[in-house]
Formats: sequence, C-alpha cells, structure tokens
Amino acid sequence: MATLAQPAGPFALGTVSAPDGEPFPGLLVKGRILDLSRALDWAPSGVRAVLERWEETLPVLRALADDYALDWRPLEGLRVHAPIEPRQIFQSGANYRQHVIDLEVAHRSPDDPRTVEEARAEIAAVMDRRATEDLPYVFIGLPSTIAGPYDDVVLPSWAKKPDWELELAAVIAKPAHRVSVEEAPQYVAGYTIANDLTDRATVFRRDMKAIGTDWLRSKNAPGFTPLGPWIVPAESIADPGDLRVTLKLNGETMQDESTKDMLFGIARLVSYISQTSRLLPGDLVLTGSPAGNGIHWGRLLRDGDVMEGSISALGVQRTRCVEEKP
Repeated sequence: MATLAQPAGPFALGTVSAPDGEPFPGLLVKGRILDLSRALDWAPSGVRAVLERWEETLPVLRALADDYALDWRPLEGLRVHAPIEPRQIFQSGANYRQHVIDLEVAHRSPDDPRTVEEARAEIAAVMDRRATEDLPYVFIGLPSTIAGPYDDVVLPSWAKKPDWELELAAVIAKPAHRVSVEEAPQYVAGYTIANDLTDRATVFRRDMKAIGTDWLRSKNAPGFTPLGPWIVPAESIADPGDLRVTLKLNGETMQDESTKDMLFGIARLVSYISQTSRLLPGDLVLTGSPAGNGIHWGRLLRDGDVMEGSISALGVQRTRCVEEKP
C-alpha cells in the first residue's frame, strides 16, 4: 500500500491502482491522487504517454494541481507501482568517486605492495583525472528488471552475493540524439529513485577473464530494479547535483552520500549516451551508486532483509528481500 510521504514541489507523477484494480497514471498532490487517464482530454494510458507529450502537458499538470474541485482520491489505501515502464535503461557504472576508491581497494591483489593509504591516494588521483579527461562508463539494462517501490525483491537461487546500489535516476522527456552537455538538461522530465541490485559473484566472467564484466547475468534478474515511488519534475529540483542518497538495511544506514560525489553529472551522462543512442521519452538514465554497498561492508543481502532507500526531495522506497522458491 501507499505511504503518505510527499516529495518536493507542488506535484509528482506516479502509477497507482486500487488493491485489485488496473494501474493508472496519477498526479500526486499533498497525499491525494488525480487519475490522469480521466483528467486529461486525451486519456493517457500511462505515465510514459504523459511524458511523450511533456512540453504541452506540463503546464496543464500545473493547473490541475491547483484545482481542488477535481475528483481527487486519498493516496492512503492505493497501491503504488513503479512510476514508469521505460523502453530503455542506461546504467552508469563507477560514477561515484568514493565508491570506486572503496571497490578498488577491496579488490586489490593479495600481493599488492601498497598500503591501504597508498592505494587510496593513487586511486583517488586516477578518479580526479578521469572526471576531467575521460568518458562516462555506461551499459544497458533490461526493462523487465523494473519493480515497484514497495514490492518484494526475489533473490535468485544462483545469486550468491546480491548487493544493493541506490541511485538517482533521470527520466527522459523527449527524443534526444547527439545533444550537447549544455542542451541535455532540457531533455530531462524529472527524477526518481532506483535500486540497481547486483550479484557481485557474477559481475566478472571467471571462464573468460578477457571479456571482463557480465552485466546481463549480474544485474538483470526480474525485479532487480525497484523504482520510484514518484517522478518529481525537474523544475522542482533546484540542483540534482546536490541530493542526499541514503539506504538503510534493516534500519541501519549503509549508504549516505551526496550526488556531489558523482564524477559525471546528469548533463554529461545524457549528452554522452545521446552521442551513440537515441534516448526516448520515459527512458531511464541511472547515475551510479555511492559508497556503502554490501561488498564494502562484507554484508550481502539475504532472505528477510528490508531495504529503505531515500533521496532528498524524491521520497522513500521500501522493499523486502525474499529467497526464490524452489
């Protein structure tokens, strides 16, 4: 069921339903929901349809949010689904400075002659150089990994080291192809929360080390990307480069970092992706995960764990881990 947390700004978008009803695109205002499939003349089938006409619809949404005479429903008692069904998911790896330093130190060779302090200093220098001189590292995820913000997360029996990765996700507003860094922000409709789960045991191919990472295997199990609860319009977020990303595991804070620590910000990521691919309305650009993953703490996900992920201004998602049934 839904919670009553209101994200920043006058309104947000999401996908909700009655407990046994069909999902519909909803406008969230102060704990109330307006069914946009009825409120808008052209009856959008979902939030992605709203985004496909974003520039003309945004002013209408602002007006609807101020109209208290409409058929608003209380959010309490409704089921909140993932806010969007994307056609494409672009995932940024190794994009938080401190996170990469922690991972590099954790995966040092046993015969590495450097002290931990020396290794951290060298890796930090590499990260600083990368942020100014290099390109983002982006790969592709499957839409079938999307789950709701309060759904259970099924841990596959083959996933021996399932881990959390809470991330800021940008939601694309209109087709973007070969756009500049300066132009990129105008292609972002809003922001939401994604937990990009990863099985650490299958990230690297043991049988073909020269191939490197296996993102299909390690990241694309069904439900491995809890999303939402809401899409907050970009105009309501003063600075996406200064939001707090926090994940709690069973009430204990594991990740707590600002998006300031990103090596490549939203505009650089969107622009970089668009040089190769055509971004489409409703697509997700995941921006990477900050320090504090399970592999860092030596504590991976297991049956019964509860993850609570929040990003300032965007709300909170809460998911429980369950083992896959034989």
